[in-house]
Amino acid sequence: MGQVHARAMTRLLHHYPDAPLRPRLVAVAEPVDDERTRRAVDALGFEHVHTDWQSLVERDDVDVVCVTGPNFIHRDVAVAAAQAGKHLWVEKPAGRDAFETAEIVAAVEAAGVQAAAGFNYRNVPAVELAKELVASGRIGRVEHSTVRFLADYSADPDAALSWRFRTATSGTGVLGDLVSHAADLLRHVVADVEELVVDRATFIAQRREAVAGAMHYEKGAGELGDVENEDYVSALLRLADGSRAVLESSRVAVGEQNRYGLEVHGTEGSLSWDFRRMNELQVSTRGADGAYLNAFSTTRYATPGDGELGVFQPGANNPMGFDDLKVVEARRLVESIATGKPVGATVHDALSAARVVDAMITSSDEKKWVRL
Repeated sequence: MGQVHARAMTRLLHHYPDAPLRPRLVAVAEPVDDERTRRAVDALGFEHVHTDWQSLVERDDVDVVCVTGPNFIHRDVAVAAAQAGKHLWVEKPAGRDAFETAEIVAAVEAAGVQAAAGFNYRNVPAVELAKELVASGRIGRVEHSTVRFLADYSADPDAALSWRFRTATSGTGVLGDLVSHAADLLRHVVADVEELVVDRATFIAQRREAVAGAMHYEKGAGELGDVENEDYVSALLRLADGSRAVLESSRVAVGEQNRYGLEVHGTEGSLSWDFRRMNELQVSTRGADGAYLNAFSTTRYATPGDGELGVFQPGANNPMGFDDLKVVEARRLVESIATGKPVGATVHDALSAARVVDAMITSSDEKKWVRL
């Protein structure tokens, strides 16, 4: 993710030549000085390399700090950077829980800096269109929604017991990693979550310890150890607009590669979006005769008039990709810095998602409905 942020800053002026600020990659902090690090630094064009993040934060020539390391350093880096007067771009989850995330928000507010959060799925043009259709009443009053974030990145039981599976280093499992995205997407398009009840499970209870310096996707080779956080979550939600929602997320779903999506059903129609067909939105509304039954869906391809597509592509269904969404985030962050007014997802949005995650843990542990 550090490389994704760096590429986004490098590409900013390619797509937004009128951007109010011109990024320069000054320094990177990476504790492991190996061939992979050196290759990335050379390719991306960083001017300086530090083996500790404290040295980077203290630099007078650094104005923005991207926090893209493991979850357990997010709070410390973000708070120190804000206190040093640096603007932030923090990947989710911003903190390991709502308490740490609130500490980041407090530091940002006290310092008066801008702080973006990595909720990139908000920036999909088809999602922006979905938000507009819901807000305009095109599908009527929302009755119920479904949001699913299913992935297979931890489906291999022989995958190493990395920091992602430890409570002290990761906090939650799929909750912080994917459900935070799902909660933000639902909130962005439909409404805030007010109440929920949750079930969660860990299907792969043990994994072999990772070899020192191993990547997350490599096989474990050490002793068996316990997986300390959840693989799977399902939830029933009541939203602020009175509608209902179902949320499901898994990191061990065999056959599901980034199946991230949202369906919204209203009194006059429905819409659905799937990240695997990122530039398409399925829309169904009542026919010309006003009939409710047998209404059909149409595929609405994102066009240059939807969201930021026109900045990247010249016509409808010329698709954007994941990295492009991070360029949009970078553009909104530099606009926030230049104007002093937040644009796009911020750490306040990260705090809202973190509170949903914390409520889900309480609901699962206590087996009851929890009100936020």
